[in-house]
Amino acid sequence: MDNILDKKLRDIGIELNNRQLEQFNKYYELLIEWNKIMNLTGITEYEEVVEKHFVDSLVLVKVCDVKDIHTLIDVGTGAGFPGIPLKIAFPHIRVTLLDSLNKRIKFLNHVIDELELKEVCTIHGRAEDYARQEDYRESYDLCVSRAVANLATLSEYCLPYVRTGGLFISYKSGDIDEEMEGSEKAIQLLSGRVEEVVRFHLPGTDIYRSFVKINKVKKCSMKYPRKAGLPGKEPIK
Repeated sequence: MDNILDKKLRDIGIELNNRQLEQFNKYYELLIEWNKIMNLTGITEYEEVVEKHFVDSLVLVKVCDVKDIHTLIDVGTGAGFPGIPLKIAFPHIRVTLLDSLNKRIKFLNHVIDELELKEVCTIHGRAEDYARQEDYRESYDLCVSRAVANLATLSEYCLPYVRTGGLFISYKSGDIDEEMEGSEKAIQLLSGRVEEVVRFHLPGTDIYRSFVKINKVKKCSMKYPRKAGLPGKEPIK
């Protein structure tokens, strides 16, 4: 098992030690075990999990120098992607995992304990609520999200967490040109600026991926995010 993961990560320029490989394999085992009692992922075959969750989380290295990142928040983390793979591969990062479903948070806390990960905290709640709290607002070098939501909505969830000079990077799939066009006003109002969109295939697969890399250029207006539920129902246009 280690050989598959090791090879695929080397293909994107990441080399792990034996302890890190063990942590990824333990993570896989816990994911499959807990998936029997709750819906964490529809992908369960080892090689597919490696490609579509672990490698997919870590291809962030294609658009961002992760060594320069010290604080990261993963908004809508679900089963921990991309936050936990990033923490395993880059243990220097202080990671916050945010999700609105408490049973997923319980799973994540179990993973953190079993993998003996340090400086990882979990938050159960809505992104709109925590983004208004002083401890979290504009506190992170990087916000990431693989959540399935419109980019305008995601920007309102995520950009308020990012410090001035930091980054929000959205993981996207498929053709996103129309979505990019529709999110321009939201990104501008939220004090962001699109630096680049990086499109590529995951190595050895037919999976088409895009990263939208957004710089936080100044502090975000306290008007944002709007109250819980509004960013999803009424994206800024």
